[in-house]
Amino acid sequence: MVKKQTIETIGINEIHEFWDVLTEDQRAYLQANISIHHFKKNELIHSEGDIPTHMMILVRGKIKIYKAGVGGRSQIMRMLKPYEYFGYRAIFTTGGYNTNARAFDACSIYMIPAGVIKNLLQQNAMLAYSFIERLSTDLGASDARMVNLTQKHIRGRLAEALLFLKDNYGLEEDGATINIYLAREDIANLSNMTTSNAIRTLSNFASEMVIALDGRKIKIIDFDKLHKISKMG
Repeated sequence: MVKKQTIETIGINEIHEFWDVLTEDQRAYLQANISIHHFKKNELIHSEGDIPTHMMILVRGKIKIYKAGVGGRSQIMRMLKPYEYFGYRAIFTTGGYNTNARAFDACSIYMIPAGVIKNLLQQNAMLAYSFIERLSTDLGASDARMVNLTQKHIRGRLAEALLFLKDNYGLEEDGATINIYLAREDIANLSNMTTSNAIRTLSNFASEMVIALDGRKIKIIDFDKLHKISKMG
């Protein structure tokens, strides 16, 4: 079910900031065309090959962006947190999405029609510049991640993945437990390794007192050592 609301109805300041360069008329045009969609846990948001129709902004929940690999394995490219934008690169290409997006838990997403985005970019040079900055930042992060996933040892890749999850989703009240609970398969897909290697390496980290494991909960015990493993690769 799709429920249409304005930006002010939700009252999210983070979204206002990006659109501050719009004129009043342009802001009204955006608000008249934005809608909010709700997705259940594990529901597919878009698939590889789908033709993009909207730019999306995650409002609530968590999303994994992944690509299907060889032999049924997937590679998680990104894990999104609220107020992150996605799906907009494909709007400016002639093909479809080259990744899949799936709700990791229940999600709410702003959707802005591709035509509306293109019209606003043509009308507002500052907004177009902001998009160039955002695309450039994403490209740089993607390049760095590709190098890390292909050149680091599995211990370095796993340590980096845990630190990424910590930086992206924060820690629980104890100041040590990562505030997202991933299945071992998802951790493996995020770290570019097999599930068995992820399980084995997590167990090694636990025996070395770098982390502590409690089901899907991961508690970081030695932050300095985890950073060192990630850097050494």
